[in-house]
Amino acid sequence: MDQDYQPFCMADPSFYDAMYSEATAGESFATASRSLPAGWTLREQDDWFVINPPVRQNHPLQGWKIHASATQDNAPRVLDTVWDYCVERGISFKFLRSSSALLARVSKYAPRGYAGKLVTIYPEDDAACERILTELGARLDGEPSPYILSDLRWGTGPLYVRYGAFANRYTVDSTGVVVDAIADPDGNLVADRRDPVFYVPPWVTLPVFLEPHLAARNAVTIGDLPYTIERVLHFSNGGGIYAGHDTRTGNEIVLKEARPHAGLDSYGHDAVRRLIREHETLTALAGIPGVPAVHDRFTLGEHQFLVMEHVEGEVLGKAIVLRYPLIDPMSTPADYADFTRWAVDIHRQASETIEKIHERGIVYGDLHLFNIVVREDDTIALLDYEVTSPVEDATRPGLNNPGFAPPRDVHGFDIDRYALACLRFALFLPMTNLLGLHRLKARHFAEIITEHFPVPMDWLRPAVDMVVPLGTPRVPSPRIEPDPAAWPALRDDLVRSIRASATPDRDDRLFPGDPQQFAVGGLGLAYGAAGVLYALEVTGGGRVEEYEQWLLRRATNPVGGSRLGLYDGLHGAAFTLAHLGHRQEALDVVDICLRENWESMGHDLFGGVPGFGLNLLHLADSTAEPALRVAAHRAAELVADAQGPEDATDDTPISGSGQPWAGLFRGRSGAALFLIRMYDDTGDTVYLDRAADALRFDLRRCVRRDNGTLEVNEGWRSMPYLDGGSIGIGVVLDEYLRRRHDEQFADAAAAVARTARSPMYILPGLLTGRAGVLLYLAGRADDPATDPDVARQVRNLAWHALPFGEGMAFPGTGLLRLSMDFATGTAGVLLALGAAMHGRPVQAPLLTLSRPATPQTPTPAGVGQ
Repeated sequence: MDQDYQPFCMADPSFYDAMYSEATAGESFATASRSLPAGWTLREQDDWFVINPPVRQNHPLQGWKIHASATQDNAPRVLDTVWDYCVERGISFKFLRSSSALLARVSKYAPRGYAGKLVTIYPEDDAACERILTELGARLDGEPSPYILSDLRWGTGPLYVRYGAFANRYTVDSTGVVVDAIADPDGNLVADRRDPVFYVPPWVTLPVFLEPHLAARNAVTIGDLPYTIERVLHFSNGGGIYAGHDTRTGNEIVLKEARPHAGLDSYGHDAVRRLIREHETLTALAGIPGVPAVHDRFTLGEHQFLVMEHVEGEVLGKAIVLRYPLIDPMSTPADYADFTRWAVDIHRQASETIEKIHERGIVYGDLHLFNIVVREDDTIALLDYEVTSPVEDATRPGLNNPGFAPPRDVHGFDIDRYALACLRFALFLPMTNLLGLHRLKARHFAEIITEHFPVPMDWLRPAVDMVVPLGTPRVPSPRIEPDPAAWPALRDDLVRSIRASATPDRDDRLFPGDPQQFAVGGLGLAYGAAGVLYALEVTGGGRVEEYEQWLLRRATNPVGGSRLGLYDGLHGAAFTLAHLGHRQEALDVVDICLRENWESMGHDLFGGVPGFGLNLLHLADSTAEPALRVAAHRAAELVADAQGPEDATDDTPISGSGQPWAGLFRGRSGAALFLIRMYDDTGDTVYLDRAADALRFDLRRCVRRDNGTLEVNEGWRSMPYLDGGSIGIGVVLDEYLRRRHDEQFADAAAAVARTARSPMYILPGLLTGRAGVLLYLAGRADDPATDPDVARQVRNLAWHALPFGEGMAFPGTGLLRLSMDFATGTAGVLLALGAAMHGRPVQAPLLTLSRPATPQTPTPAGVGQ
């Protein structure tokens, strides 16, 4: 499960949501209902309660801050102790709202950078920090707690400390991402690092009172162990998994770490308890082919470690991708037949291994694509035995993969049999997370698989019967046809689901979408109300006054910290308000943005200066406000100055992983799009030259496949999608080539077009899925209604379609919950289908340049080379 999405699956079974959004007074920690002295305030801030005295201390903007950690059992006691201490002394602090919010931060797949934090205390200076740690630490000494990995522990209690921001400030890091910030000694904002490791900024001196605690932390080493740790295989909040060697034998081994009170499952069991279970199970299963041998279990510091056999190979999820014919538009019938033989044999081996485990009275409980390893000779092994149980005790495990997890009424060996049924689908259509949302989708999966692979329906029927509830009536599988006559009914299905999901009574969001809406706000085009309202209107889905008033009120009076960008914030809200006829309000919102320090923002289209510039030019054209064009030209100067030919190196650069991102929304292609638009506005060919530089920068981060397709290279994977993949670069290449010929760009554009012909995309969304591919193809087609590539993508969107609110909806990123937003969910699918079938032109906001292009001569010699 994606570690960023799991905490947002805990609050609602249908949509991603924040735990605090459903908290009520009864669900909150009882501490929150305690009386405060006169003048004190308690206010809500996301999943926190913030407590301030009548006259706050003269807080610095940054410094050493204190965190308290706790378990589910002792959290109320720790909170009351902190409350008593801080209120008596007039100290500001904040704490999580509820035990559910705490569970989300100590669960196995919680982000490790903030895991375990229950309370944050803000000392006014270093002396106050030492005093609080000493006095409050004595009161809390002995309380158990999960270790906060980003912090330094004070003694052996639940208090931790790190240097960081006290106030919300932001900057753009070296990769172009907006991050929390602190100031260096010169006043420059730099990233406030929140990695899961204790870090002191280079200009900060560790206070003397913290030195013994750092020494105690550093005293725990692996130097005396008979094992080496050489590389990380996987991290979770419960601990790491490492590859190394046994120094006594030279054999390669795997060390699995378990942190106490961390990595909790749905039963509240921590990683240590599960590791002990895994050791017991591996011992009991010794000798079964496909079950790794266990060598040792030991304690280091407070952490438990399991030492086991290293199994060489690829996890099945990756092994499928390396062979999968459905993602290659050039695959032949022989390729499909070869893959089918391989997949059926993998399933046979998994079934036989599970049966041998059952013979010893044990339920494995965690079969999925990433716990099966495929060796080089195509034999398999099973990993991860931490949720196993004796058959007589076996119920749905507290940790599970949602695409393989059985219903709660499944017990005993049937838990594994259900997962084996899901494996039949996943081998051929690795989207079984959808079965966790709608079990009837299994019938549709069987139809899709038998249509594309030489798999007998008799091989899939037992799996369908296991997954679909007994006695469920047959209903037609969803169908989406590229027929303009069918478009109104299809559109109405999508619109009904979107409207059924609306929550106009909430302040944080109007429509449920990706969890990013809680990080960047619920106003913008990508994840917020602006994108959904635009998609509804431009496709003929209608307008709702209540929804527009929701956006108007919040965009014209934004909360502190609101993002400014075209797709992540207020510029996007202004674009949609102007599109809906609220001209003055749109200008008011843009004025708010221009009063901010917008020139220091990043150079990505999603949230940075290129997006600002595109919107400023658009509104300047529609409103004739000269100040907007002046600001747009200033934005163009900034973006153009940031381009230029890249220094050539022998290394092959990648996108992300600490390097600059490539692509339309995150990379330089977005800057190129704005510069092309500025060329249209001014006729100045320098803007085209700089656009060429930007495009070449992104193309260097692409990889060309043997089949002639082109994708962005992220090192561990390659991406075709609209936001950070080659499809988005292709959109800008096409715009550039309408104005100036370039052989490299024409060749790359043809390779991108081949990339868009794949039958299979794992996600349906606009920015990171099939809908974005469809939008690209529809924009290139002479007649989308008769284009076979468009028709294929329209039809195959039905693979992800699910029922909701008497209509049709689509899952978001991760396929774990439905989404209605523009970037990842139903609104984006609506827009893409409208681009293919609506009677009037449908385009994504400002991604298509509307001004007529005047082709130039070929690129001047030396430009962008």
